[in-house]
Amino acid sequence: MTPEHATGGLEAAQAVLADDQAHLFRGWVQQGAYRGLPVAGAEGSWFWDYAGNRYLDFASQLVYTNLGHQHPRLVSAVKEQADKLCVIAPHFSEAQRSTAARKIAEVAPEGLDRVLFTNSGAEAVEHAVRLARLHTGRHKLLSAYHSFHGATATAIHLTGDPRRWRNDTGTAGVSRFFAPYLYRSAFHSRTEEEECARALEHLEQVIVLEGAQTIAAIVLEPVGGTSSGVLVPPDGYLAGVRALCDRYGIMLILDEIMVGFGRTGAWFAADHWNVRADLVTFAKGVNSGYVPLSGVIVSDAIVDTFSRTPYPAGTTYSGHPLACAVAVAAIDTMRDEGVIAHADRLGREVFGPELARIAERHPSVGEVRGIGAIWAVELVKNKETREMFVGYEQPDRLTPQAGELMGAFLQRGLNAMVYLNRINITPPCNISEEDAREGLARLDDALAVADKHCV
Repeated sequence: MTPEHATGGLEAAQAVLADDQAHLFRGWVQQGAYRGLPVAGAEGSWFWDYAGNRYLDFASQLVYTNLGHQHPRLVSAVKEQADKLCVIAPHFSEAQRSTAARKIAEVAPEGLDRVLFTNSGAEAVEHAVRLARLHTGRHKLLSAYHSFHGATATAIHLTGDPRRWRNDTGTAGVSRFFAPYLYRSAFHSRTEEEECARALEHLEQVIVLEGAQTIAAIVLEPVGGTSSGVLVPPDGYLAGVRALCDRYGIMLILDEIMVGFGRTGAWFAADHWNVRADLVTFAKGVNSGYVPLSGVIVSDAIVDTFSRTPYPAGTTYSGHPLACAVAVAAIDTMRDEGVIAHADRLGREVFGPELARIAERHPSVGEVRGIGAIWAVELVKNKETREMFVGYEQPDRLTPQAGELMGAFLQRGLNAMVYLNRINITPPCNISEEDAREGLARLDDALAVADKHCV
């Protein structure tokens, strides 16, 4: 479908906006002050409004359309499953549910063979934490300051970024640590090797001082998502965290909700360092968000614990057949179309080199970093002092500077995510090289807006 076939003109757009503004209550925005862009259709790496204006989706919406919009194999999977069986309760066996679980286990690290299906990323984190606590008999959790794990009760307490602040009642038994972040090192490191060693030493100190015998799990994004700043750990860090967990009997929960299923150029981000977790949370890319689906991949040891006693939780829509049918189609499509290798090549040959050149041209760009099809451009007011383009003063409000930059992107037909002092670049993992370069050119042009705020 093209914009010409999907437009309804100004009248249709106004009708959508009228109902939206009268009846929708949105998260993360100030009610009444937000006006959404009415979207009429989408295909591949593009979507368009009712006037036919096209936008290159450099955000994969909220980092989930890993296979782009309206992929024919995924759309067919929904239609075919709807004709057979739309829904069945989770205590029944169902073909797509079982097949999806098997295919997820096939691409997961060895020893992770069981899948608990949930419906959102935050819900998956909630269940992973509950599994770890019940398995260990401990209550405390450790998470990193630069992190995001969801907006439900435990997940928002685990979150390290400033959106936690107004939700933080301090009741979830969470303590935090500094993970590696060389550009703004908490350890005054000068090299990746120093940052890795000092971050691991710091983490062990936190474990000991918090009481290792009280800690159920460390919850960590193997590569920080867009909310975390797309922080790629130095070599050796994840292996070091795994070793600390083994030493102190702590479960390692890797949050792969944003980076799993091809986003980093591997099935899971931890695959880059060959590190195995005890529990892995996933969502988003497992079926490109076509029907909500998430879950926890559970290690054999934890499965064994609950072979002797029931797991005291469940969800009404666990393993929804429509969602699982799309997951089966998505995993098969990634394999058949070489999507993971494509994302890896784009990162090495397109995004990495081109963003480095963009950084040299713009005084507002302090650092670029990323892997595969997930990148961040960290914006600063001054490259020497590294003063943040937007600080933490109002983390849950869109600042004028960020709003101006987002407007500049949309004026150039680019949908890119701006959060605090970062531009996040997360296009579909199967975006063409031509579209990837076009999006980078539009971003390059729009950065003149950020440059004006440099001192």
